[in-house]
Amino acid sequence: MRSLTALALVLTAAPALAAPPSVMTDIPAVHALTAAVMGDLGTPDILLDKGADPHHFQLRPSQARALSEADLVLWIGPRLTPWLERAIAGVGLSGESVALLDLPGTFRRDFGDKGGHDHDHGHDHGHDHAHEAAETHDHTGLDPHAWLDPENGRVWTRAIADRLAALDPDNAATYAANAEATLAAIDAAEAETRDLLAPVGDAPIMVFHDAYGYFADHFGITVAGSIALGDAASPGAGRLADLRDQLREGGIACIFPEAQHDPAHVTAIVEGTDTRIGGLLDPSGSTMEFGPGLYPALLTGLARTIADCVAGAGG
Repeated sequence: MRSLTALALVLTAAPALAAPPSVMTDIPAVHALTAAVMGDLGTPDILLDKGADPHHFQLRPSQARALSEADLVLWIGPRLTPWLERAIAGVGLSGESVALLDLPGTFRRDFGDKGGHDHDHGHDHGHDHAHEAAETHDHTGLDPHAWLDPENGRVWTRAIADRLAALDPDNAATYAANAEATLAAIDAAEAETRDLLAPVGDAPIMVFHDAYGYFADHFGITVAGSIALGDAASPGAGRLADLRDQLREGGIACIFPEAQHDPAHVTAIVEGTDTRIGGLLDPSGSTMEFGPGLYPALLTGLARTIADCVAGAGG
């Protein structure tokens, strides 16, 4: 696969001249980008266990200690993981904390935005991030699932390399070279994702929760709705009935279950409709093999799962 071939260049890092920084990350996508930039110089830690839900997580004491000792913490930001904001404040972090969602150049969208994907980097929509972090995940305001736009993956890769080089200047050239290989892998994965999704066209799909806005906007797919109204919300009987009626009206090609969410809800609303049930979507990569190859594989994997179902539905 082109993306993995390009990413293999990361493993050619030059011998370390000094001990690399200790780095802590939050979700698999951020861990993957960081691991790719660090290459053979070191391995970042990750707080989320395999299969864990980033929206709801409880730190173990050993993780809290590791967090407090990190030279650099790379995370999406409090809108996704308010528990991590509290942990960073509580452990007395001695190193640097970087919320990627707040970095200049990051494309940000609000929940409910439709199209208009112009990559107006650096705008903040007037968001009060501290206020939003205190809210429950009700899917209003800033959408934090920004890693699903590969342009943000590129912005963050460069920023990660810059932060590592500032902490470890002896290895700056290696971080820069690894970042270039990572960017090439993202480019290849983006091209492959577009190819996979080309046959999908504008066929409407339904997802479990509203985590795919960046992906849908960037690649031009149509997400007609979600089962859950928020990350913390379990759909009630009334909402499931309304969704079943929507599917019975026709037009929704596929509906997709999601990692960390009960697939029974999908089965319940699809009964008696023509909508196909697709494969499991995992927007954070929590069930995938952690490591530098995860980010390109996450993009292409989502595309392949969506395309396979829509093709089977005759879309």
